[in-house]
Amino acid sequence: MAKYGKKAGEKVERAMHEMHEGKLKSGNSDKKVTSKKQAIAIGLSEARKEGGKVPKKSSSSKGSSRSHSSSPKSSSSSHSSSHHSSKK
Repeated sequence: MAKYGKKAGEKVERAMHEMHEGKLKSGNSDKKVTSKKQAIAIGLSEARKEGGKVPKKSSSSKGSSRSHSSSPKSSSSSHSSSHHSSKK
């Protein structure tokens, strides 16, 4: 199953084309977009506004990776000992 819909692909393609031509601008400012990542983000944002199939925005990788790695993990030793103690 595809993550992105047809409309999202078309919007990203259009944004990339405009970026290469030097016509893509960021927001309401007159600054031209030169980054591929920014062009993709603009295309996905436009598709999202028009109701296209686009997954939710992901949070920054710095913050989310730290919070998941610092959480304590339960030990699996208690599970393994309970299975072996029962005899027929």
